[in-house]
Amino acid sequence: MHFWPCTRIRVDGALLRRVLIISLGGFLAACNQTALTAAGREDMRKPSGTARAPQYSALTNERFPVPAVEADAVDPKYLKQRVRYSTPHPPGTIVVDPGAKFLYLVMEGGDAMRYGIGVGREGFGWSGAADIRRKAEWPTWTPPATMIARQPELEPYRRGMKPGIENPLGARALYLFQNGKDTLYRIHGTNEPQSIGKNVSSGCVRLLNHDVIDLFNRTPVGGKVVVLQDSAPAASEELAHHTPNPSF
Repeated sequence: MHFWPCTRIRVDGALLRRVLIISLGGFLAACNQTALTAAGREDMRKPSGTARAPQYSALTNERFPVPAVEADAVDPKYLKQRVRYSTPHPPGTIVVDPGAKFLYLVMEGGDAMRYGIGVGREGFGWSGAADIRRKAEWPTWTPPATMIARQPELEPYRRGMKPGIENPLGARALYLFQNGKDTLYRIHGTNEPQSIGKNVSSGCVRLLNHDVIDLFNRTPVGGKVVVLQDSAPAASEELAHHTPNPSF
């Protein structure tokens, strides 16, 4: 009789230990489940793939910021590249090959800087030699009277459209003259990267804004421009650098 309480205490103690062990195991399992669930939620928050880098980064130091050219916006072959280029034209000459949709800036040593372009729609193309009589940063665009006649919605811009990212001439323009007379054709920028490599313009030669800025900085007033016929290739060329490099 005297030992019964002590025996009872011992039995309860053993039960208590078993209960604690079971409870602790359940608690740890619950913690592990919570951790796994949290980890699962964390994995779900992670992007399924890494975002691809833009083809050209945004230019934020321009008068009007130029947005990035996003990945896959332009066929990579139309990005600026330095190539080996055989041509009779001297260094500094711009050669436009509308058939291939390339513009070449002839350089020393048999190289050229090659840019992808958009060119005139059928019936609006032109060919021949010209010289650059004027260069403009963020130019005003004034549609010719003949264009306004074809597209009456352009009437509000008869006296010019203010510079800006939406202006059809883009960030830069090179004005082409023949025999001292304005041809009304331009080499200019565009904010429509999908138009590069296509026949889209009214005869002008358009480049990505990033590329026309680069060309503008390399080309002086008085520079020569040769626009080939669609069926006439400029000359043989091969890549000097197979990977486009905007830093050239």
